[in-house]
Amino acid sequence: MFHKEGFKIIAITFLFIAISAVVVDTFVIALWLKYVLFFTLFVFLFLILQFFRNPKRNTILNDNTVVSPVDGKVVVIEEVFEPEYFKEKRLQVSVFMSPINVHVTRYPISGKVNFSKYHPGKYLVAWHPKASTENERTTVVVENPIYGEVLYRQIAGALAKRIVNYAVEGDAAVQGTDSGFIKFGSRVDLFLPLDTNIKVELNQKVKGGESIIAEI
Repeated sequence: MFHKEGFKIIAITFLFIAISAVVVDTFVIALWLKYVLFFTLFVFLFLILQFFRNPKRNTILNDNTVVSPVDGKVVVIEEVFEPEYFKEKRLQVSVFMSPINVHVTRYPISGKVNFSKYHPGKYLVAWHPKASTENERTTVVVENPIYGEVLYRQIAGALAKRIVNYAVEGDAAVQGTDSGFIKFGSRVDLFLPLDTNIKVELNQKVKGGESIIAEI
């Protein structure tokens, strides 16, 4: 199953692969070189399909827990000052996605979307300390009646050139459902209440919509 954000790119890739295969078969004489080029085209197609896959996730809805919005590795767990929305200290948990991870962004908790804003910016590597405030990014805040407000921020990386955000202020968010997509390498930051009980560790691999990041 593939994400809708990849349909156009996948179609273009198939067309490119088909034309390239015909060209290689017609003009390349050396058999060994022909096989190498066919294999290269196959690997390229595989990587594109791998990137835009959208596997189903079994999210257990729970207003007391925050699930990971994306697949990846936990790279930050620390208390920080959040300057854009809360303007106070929060617990930050950041998940880094490599190009081979699923890049679908999912709502970490159910509730009402109170804030949704896009920021143009730079394309520093996703783990750069200033990526959270200087890179292209979107900030979304979901208010849950039990957990309170949870902010998550999609951040473009050095390869990511487009962030897609489906969250609209006033919408009802459902934990684990699609809230956006980031193309080609990125990171997502979560900003949680200080009394949150963090359930993950640094360098732990997490699954979007399933792994529990924190509970209250």
